[in-house]
Amino acid sequence: MQFQDHVKEKLRLVQDFLHVDAQDQLTSLEEKMKSSEISMEIYISKVKSLLGKELNLENGSHVDGMEKNGKTNGFTNGSHKDEDGEDVTMDMHEEEEAVKSPTAPKGKGGRRSKANSDNKKSPVSTRVTRNSGKQPTILSMFSKVCVYIFYFVLYNFSFTFLAVQLFNIQVSIFCFKSKSVLQSKTPPPKCPDCRQYLDDSDLKFFQGDPDNALDEPEMLTDERLSLFDSNEDGFESYEDLPQHKITNFSVYDKRGHLCPFDSGLIEKNVELYFSCVVKPIYDDNPCLDGGVPAKKLGPINAWWITGFDGGEKALIGFTTAFADYILMQPSEEYAPIFALMQEKIYMSKIVVEFLQKNPDATYEDLLNKIETTVPPAGLNFNCFTEDTLLRHAQFVVEQVESYDEAGDSDEQPIIVTPCMRDLIKLAGVTLGKRRAARRQAIRHPTKIEKDSKGPTKATTTKLVYQIFDTFFSDQIEQNDKESGVKRHRCGVCEVCQSPDCGKCTACKDMIKFGGSGKSKQACKQRRCPNLAVKEAEDDENIEEEDVPVEKTKKVASAKRKKQTQCKLTWIGEPVQTEGKKQYYKKVSVNDEVLEVGDCVSVSSEDPSIPLYLARITSLWEDASGKMFHAHWFLRGIHTVLGESSDPLELVIVDECEDMLLNYVQGKVNVTYKPPSNNWFMEGGMDVDLKVIDDDGKSFFYQFWYDTEFARFETPPKTTPSEDCKFKFCGSCDRTKERERQEIPQAFEPLENEDNDSKALYALACFKGEQFRVGDGIYLPPEGFNFSVKPASPVKRSHRKEDVDEELYPEYYRKSSDYIKGSNLDAPEPFRIGRIKEIFCHRRSNGKPDMSEVKLRLYKFYRPENTHKGVKASYHTDINQLYWSDEEVTVSMSEVLGRCQVEYGEDLNESVQDYSSGGPDRFYFLEAYNAKSKSFEDPPNHARSSVHKGKGKGKGKGKGKASAAQEPQETQTEPQAPKVPKYRTLDVFSGCGGLSEGFHQAGISETLWAIEMWEPAAQAFRLNNPGTTVFTEDCNILLKLVMSGEKTNSLGQKLPQKGDVEMLCGGPPCQGFSGMNRFNSRTYSKFKNSLVVSYLSYCDYYRPKFFLLENVRNFVSFKNSMVLKLTLRCLVRMGYQCTFGVLQAGQYGVAQTRRRAIILAAAPGEKLPRYPEPLHVFAPRACSLSVVVDEKKYVSNVTRGNGGIYRTITVRDTMSDLPEIRNGAAALEISYNGEPQSWFQRQIRGTQYQPILRDHICKDMSALVEGRMRHIPLAPGSDWRDLPNIEVRLKDGTMTKKLRYTHSDKKNGRSSTGALRGVCTCAGGKPCDPADRQFNTLIPWCLPHTGNRHNHWAGLYGRLEWDGFFSTTVTNPEPMGKQGRVLHPEQHRVVSVRECARSQGFPDTYRFFGNILDKHRQVGNAVPPPLSRAIGLELKKCVMERMKEEQATENIKQEKMEVSD
Repeated sequence: MQFQDHVKEKLRLVQDFLHVDAQDQLTSLEEKMKSSEISMEIYISKVKSLLGKELNLENGSHVDGMEKNGKTNGFTNGSHKDEDGEDVTMDMHEEEEAVKSPTAPKGKGGRRSKANSDNKKSPVSTRVTRNSGKQPTILSMFSKVCVYIFYFVLYNFSFTFLAVQLFNIQVSIFCFKSKSVLQSKTPPPKCPDCRQYLDDSDLKFFQGDPDNALDEPEMLTDERLSLFDSNEDGFESYEDLPQHKITNFSVYDKRGHLCPFDSGLIEKNVELYFSCVVKPIYDDNPCLDGGVPAKKLGPINAWWITGFDGGEKALIGFTTAFADYILMQPSEEYAPIFALMQEKIYMSKIVVEFLQKNPDATYEDLLNKIETTVPPAGLNFNCFTEDTLLRHAQFVVEQVESYDEAGDSDEQPIIVTPCMRDLIKLAGVTLGKRRAARRQAIRHPTKIEKDSKGPTKATTTKLVYQIFDTFFSDQIEQNDKESGVKRHRCGVCEVCQSPDCGKCTACKDMIKFGGSGKSKQACKQRRCPNLAVKEAEDDENIEEEDVPVEKTKKVASAKRKKQTQCKLTWIGEPVQTEGKKQYYKKVSVNDEVLEVGDCVSVSSEDPSIPLYLARITSLWEDASGKMFHAHWFLRGIHTVLGESSDPLELVIVDECEDMLLNYVQGKVNVTYKPPSNNWFMEGGMDVDLKVIDDDGKSFFYQFWYDTEFARFETPPKTTPSEDCKFKFCGSCDRTKERERQEIPQAFEPLENEDNDSKALYALACFKGEQFRVGDGIYLPPEGFNFSVKPASPVKRSHRKEDVDEELYPEYYRKSSDYIKGSNLDAPEPFRIGRIKEIFCHRRSNGKPDMSEVKLRLYKFYRPENTHKGVKASYHTDINQLYWSDEEVTVSMSEVLGRCQVEYGEDLNESVQDYSSGGPDRFYFLEAYNAKSKSFEDPPNHARSSVHKGKGKGKGKGKGKASAAQEPQETQTEPQAPKVPKYRTLDVFSGCGGLSEGFHQAGISETLWAIEMWEPAAQAFRLNNPGTTVFTEDCNILLKLVMSGEKTNSLGQKLPQKGDVEMLCGGPPCQGFSGMNRFNSRTYSKFKNSLVVSYLSYCDYYRPKFFLLENVRNFVSFKNSMVLKLTLRCLVRMGYQCTFGVLQAGQYGVAQTRRRAIILAAAPGEKLPRYPEPLHVFAPRACSLSVVVDEKKYVSNVTRGNGGIYRTITVRDTMSDLPEIRNGAAALEISYNGEPQSWFQRQIRGTQYQPILRDHICKDMSALVEGRMRHIPLAPGSDWRDLPNIEVRLKDGTMTKKLRYTHSDKKNGRSSTGALRGVCTCAGGKPCDPADRQFNTLIPWCLPHTGNRHNHWAGLYGRLEWDGFFSTTVTNPEPMGKQGRVLHPEQHRVVSVRECARSQGFPDTYRFFGNILDKHRQVGNAVPPPLSRAIGLELKKCVMERMKEEQATENIKQEKMEVSD
């Protein structure tokens, strides 16, 4: 309050000197403040502006400061509008003119300083100059204090008044210091020429020239520079301007500020000069001897780069009106500025060369390259960082553009590579700037060798080659024709708006330049960069949430058929009569004889639809007329294969209907094409792609097809019984069976005298499973509730309301409460109960109502359902339950499946061994009493009758069962056959994640692996010492095998035909992976891709099972054409096959990772289904359907998003690992503690010597480390929580504060009126390179481009203990695609071991190479828990087949015995 009183006291002293209306205004302001209509701050600022007006004082602020920043220093502190809308700020034009240098010489071409015409006026000028002819007032000659004293003398004011004015200055200073709302919001002053901040400690002045320095004309005539004594014709080729070298140079503007010459100033006509020592062109020595000192050369008209001087350094030159100068060494004070220039040129060289060789590299890969490149000697810094790249991003991208321009038009430009697109987005680069400007001539663009080595040509088998080559070439031509209407430019960038150049090959072909007009290519100078990048972006960004509207092609319901006029007569007598139906064997339709089993065509009402085809399964006559039952075929084009299918291939589907015979158009021939007896050895043979000749009436089929799941399977064997031979339909049969299974049925009634209302049963069947009293069952989470309301985590908002916006200027961007990687929305796992009774209610007549089967259950509690809540589940086993005597009645139709729940003490094996026997196994050791909130011994009836009194499983399974020697009861289930391990070849194996999961499932032994990248191949060898690992191109290996070789050049034995029983792998999809349709270039890339090679491996070896793993978007690439062609190849080979998308998080890792999986099984095997989810997971990450040709496909999982276990969290994954620092590099350390969670117990395994390997993390640069240190620990924290402060980094340097200098159209101002923009583009204008800022805690590029990229949510983000990892990347980078890579509590990125655990690798698993190699191995792998789940499904199929074979064997045996 003292402050307010102070102000009022001073005002009372002044009041009498004011005009009457001013006094009234003051009084009204005071009343408004008292009634809280306006705040104290607004009151003070209005009083000041009033006084300012009244006394007509100047305070040196600037008009543009007013417009742009609302508040200025001194009197006009706040342009607050008065009630009547009048602005009470003062009008000040006087001081805004920049000082013009009267001595500035005009450059050639009449260049003039833009200072007087530039409307970007600078609020800084220290000298007052004339402004549009107005005389400056006497006042503006004096400083503020002088002004007041002048008034004091002139008007004989009291001394108190002077005190008030001086006090006002104090108030301004006081408010500024206290960072209150009164703080000046004027952007800090900039130099109007070089645009550097005048208050910046880095701003340096030119120190002046030596006395003997010469002016440019004088210097050029100095005999020391005469060229004639050496190479006389050395300079004629350069437009006759003399050429010299310069050393010890400094570049400065006309105010003497040292400044860079590459930041766009020259292009904006800002006059830059340089002083130096000039040397003759032939002198390569940068020392000063023999040179001519020169002063103020210039202004510089252009600067240029002339490639690299044979070494690592680029040669840079200046052109003035008089000469060209090649730069050698800068002066000492100019060296830091010049080093940046060289740094960015060198940086662009690294980037272009790297992307040329690795077009599919990610942004993280590029960072890896940059961070591991040692800068050349002579550049005065010791390493490149991400900040270096972002600082020079605009220049780097421009160099890439110029490189692309020089390339061939049919080559894919580097600018659209994933890596460049990410850089452009992150750094907010403006495309097309260089080409439009064309000022900075790059005479001989940076010399970068073209890399001619493309991918090796794919080695293919004949069959695969034919499908991909001959079969599809016409499709591509078609697409090329169709896509002729493509837009070639965005129309808004500078490139689009420039005219055709008239010189390039494209222009020369244009009619207006006298050409033929045939090529129809755009002018090379006008190839729009935005469009290329935008198309590549669209290509990739398909988020499954945005699936197109589904137009399901359910064939049966959509068939609109056309009747035809025809002659119908039965042939022969009825073979069977049923009621009013008389069944026949044959009929004559238009003199064509048809019999049961023949196939016919039916035409559609819509003439554009091809004929429908069906098999006649019965013929009859009834009241409706002469009828037949049609079992439909589906044409290949209507399956997922679409236009890639064989036009003559059909599939059987379970769709059929009764129809009048007059719909029949005619008879067709449909033959079944079974796999040949020698199928396994026919791989790689010459085959004719045509299966049958096309006579218009002949078709063939190989498979039964499931339209919902897109499964091609061997047609089911159905043999009708003798009595219904003429009316049997396999489709009806299977449909009825499916419907029957959907209805619960009760069997084996129990005697139950004492209950009239319900009938009890011992057994129920539902969905093909049997349920008995005492069985455990799953129900959905809403199936029943618990008596205890657990302390559920409150869904609290992570947003803080009262944030100091001065300190946290970016926090306002956190408007959404959704945090990526949070489990708040994850559903609960299934409820589990034990069946006490199976019953049906009795009707009034005493008969049971069999239509609804009911179950009486005992409820099981999971640890988190007890009063202890979620925390309880963290330490307990994931399959541990608590018995309770609470009961509930549910309907059988709600049951989701069966499980086994045993009392731990009754097991005759350890709990671990029991649990590892399969997923659906649970155990309990205690009962939970909800009333008393206590844990007790379970009652006697809780122990299952089967195992009662058997061995001691004892608790957590310490030691084997003690009572194992007791006589065991015979197992009720027959002994499952032992499944042999399949000999497996893992192609593109990486470090072995896929194989590891299959080994855990016990389905395979990987005998061979192919991996080209040496570190990953070494890692595979470390973990699989028995495997032969080939480190070479898979195409070369296949070529060797196909040509009959037995070993490769290293003498390793190659697998031969018949050796490989299982083939698995994830081929990289580079070069063709977008969403847009194929064009000739991307198609030829696809034909030579590793996908095609991999399919050829499958065709040659013909394994029993085949698995292709890939990124989720594999199924959407090129309009799903990549998927269709892959399936088309497998179908043509004779494989049963299907595809699906799985979420790894649902199989037991704390990570979202969606993967496309294609499965195929050889004839005679069973095609596996996709594994049901085991763990619940965040629903947003579980959108797994795929839309192909407007039809939506789902994988076969029936339990949707549910799961039998809770989700695995980051805490489960890594809370037991010891704390380490940024850059920790010790390869082996101690665990320092026991495992905390079920996951940790599993992942550590039973290793005898607990040594923790690879708990190492990347050493981030000092700046990045400083940022990480300031990210708060709260869930959802990321870069938007960074404070805007100066901090000392670990390398001793200081960061700078980020300056907000522009108004932001989209986000307005902060609550304190502060600006929010960091670049001119925030206000809708083009970017200004001078606005870039570096070495700030808040990275400048993020607010720069945040508005168009979801505020870069998650960059520098911390993982959440209760959440999950984003897809584990190959290189954790805080500003990479997955930026949420910081440890939840420690100031570092995640370690290699933490990433490996997020992928589900056991702690004993080894990786190889340096830290980045290891991260890449982990990030590229398939999570072993996911492949284990798939492996267990494969195992089920093998067991089923073996059981069936056993059964048929037994039947044969019996028959033989009978015949004996």
